[in-house]
Amino acid sequence: MEPKKPQASKTILTDTVLPSETNAIHTLFGGELLARMDRAASIAAKRHSGQIVVTASVNHVAFKHSVPLGSIVTIEAKVSRAFKSSMEVYIDVWVDNKTSKKSVKVNEAIFTFVAVDDKGTPVLIPQLAPESEQEIQRFQGALRRKQLSLVLAGKMKAQEATELKALFK
Repeated sequence: MEPKKPQASKTILTDTVLPSETNAIHTLFGGELLARMDRAASIAAKRHSGQIVVTASVNHVAFKHSVPLGSIVTIEAKVSRAFKSSMEVYIDVWVDNKTSKKSVKVNEAIFTFVAVDDKGTPVLIPQLAPESEQEIQRFQGALRRKQLSLVLAGKMKAQEATELKALFK
């Protein structure tokens, strides 16, 4: 399989925040934003793998700013690294600022997906060929994040996490 560029998986979803999606202080429910991010990320993962994909984990979510009622929200997702059958998808969330007319980054997250066949068995996927500086940084960090997740889940011994150990040398 030929490696794919992150740009091939890029997915952008833009929507507005409606009253039924907000809490008592009229800001977007965190769970609603997570669902939107999951949809965008799953499309990016499917574009990269060309397969059915399932969410394996939500590795990181940072709610930096609340998202007010009526906001225009843009979610951008791209595969940041592909492994054998799993892939990390990095998600950035932007809100249009009403005063400055500029987009403000309000959230970011990292999800992991697994490509599967119609019986749910993991399948091999293309590797990723990052190009931009940001894509290369996210690509390099993905292996460290994967190893940390495996160590914390008890699926890898800390001494086997070579990328993590290299951080402390």
